[in-house]
Amino acid sequence: MTAPWHGRAAAVATLTFDVDAETPILAAGGRYADHMTTMSHQSYGPDVGVPRILDMLDELRVPATFFVPGWVAEHRVGLAASIVDRGHEVAHHSYSHRSPVTMTPVQERADFARALDVFEAQGIEIRGHRAALWGASWQTPGLIAEHGLAYDSSLMGDDRPYRIATDTGPIVELPVHWSLDDWEQYAYVPEPHVGSVIESPVKVAEMWRAELDGMRRYRCLFNLCVHPFLSGRPGRIAALRGLIEYALELGDVAFARCRDVADAVCADPAISPRTLTPPPADVYSP
Repeated sequence: MTAPWHGRAAAVATLTFDVDAETPILAAGGRYADHMTTMSHQSYGPDVGVPRILDMLDELRVPATFFVPGWVAEHRVGLAASIVDRGHEVAHHSYSHRSPVTMTPVQERADFARALDVFEAQGIEIRGHRAALWGASWQTPGLIAEHGLAYDSSLMGDDRPYRIATDTGPIVELPVHWSLDDWEQYAYVPEPHVGSVIESPVKVAEMWRAELDGMRRYRCLFNLCVHPFLSGRPGRIAALRGLIEYALELGDVAFARCRDVADAVCADPAISPRTLTPPPADVYSP
């Protein structure tokens, strides 16, 4: 007997951590490698934030998914394995953290494959993908299917999981949204400019709690995206911990790795693949 993707839960929560480290800054220009303060701001994520987050997840006994650029895994050997060894998932987050829509199709394909090569060399099984900056191109779903991955988590076409048809076969989409991303709340780097608002963690947690309550009403996927260099900081991780504890106390929120949600979606006969096509834009200038 088959079951719906959410089982009996009112909402399913996927805690996802984008371990970008220095890559978002270097993607804006290699010259920023000379900016020591900026590089230290980014290295805080894998060096301090990730261990702190892993300890919190152990204490609360909840699983998570860590999206890691290939460049980060390559230059911090052992980081991906340290995540998997704690029972969590490591997933594909490009190689260079360049948005696919800023690259040619050939460049996107090469960047995608290069990241997979890094993880294969380290013995890390990869089941899913998230585009850098959530900048998926119309080629991206096909690349994911072609390389045998099960899911993507970059699009915003729903607040429940759905399936996308590709020429190679369907993949699962675990949708995201800007309101559930800590980048819009905390990211501040003056050069290159990546954000200019630093919100109170109390306010952020209140917003995320309200979204979770709404998603419980509609049986949605609460797909939270946070960055260790941002939410790994003390006041922010305390707020995140409080949110997770609130969800656990509710008793009707199920926590899962992205790969496990994708498997449940594939087993749900009620979810048929959608065919996605670009909208006609012939009357608009490039």
